[in-house]
Amino acid sequence: MEMNITTPLARPENRPIVITGPCSAETEAQVMKTAEMIANLGIEIDLFRAGIWKPRTRPNNFEGIGFEGLRWLKNVRETYGFKVTTEVANTQHVFEALKVGIDVLWLGARTTVNPFSVQEVADALKGVDIPVFIKNPINPDVELWKGAIERIYNAGITKIGVVHRGFSKHGHTIYRNVPEWQLAIDIK
Repeated sequence: MEMNITTPLARPENRPIVITGPCSAETEAQVMKTAEMIANLGIEIDLFRAGIWKPRTRPNNFEGIGFEGLRWLKNVRETYGFKVTTEVANTQHVFEALKVGIDVLWLGARTTVNPFSVQEVADALKGVDIPVFIKNPINPDVELWKGAIERIYNAGITKIGVVHRGFSKHGHTIYRNVPEWQLAIDIK
């Protein structure tokens, strides 16, 4: 499938996209303190990210602060001028994130692995012009990853970034998520 995908974020040539912030937004104080510390470093960042919906592998673990975290991200943007992003997994997440002005949306590995979930997000994005980052699925399946990209692209989104977060492996490894660099290269 031929796609005309553009860079999801404008940035100077030869500089990687810098995304920083807590993996999981646990409290407003934690999110704001993290943003303050980053601002005080004086480095240029492209996105401040914080996960507010955390689909965990097993129940009874912290699954994110939820919708309340959107207000915290909005506050980060207003206070520090950072563009903000968070992971979305369904229609309601998309609509609420757009309502508060989240700058970039993010599909996580556990969403990317499910074509039904990706299509639900894609349908919610029809008619919206927003950059979307798509993490690889949890298993090393380049076709599944490409399918997620195609579904988002077919919804009219052309500013798409792919995120190689590594893959789940059975047994002990030195990385939590093992990189499969050839798959990241193949996705191009």
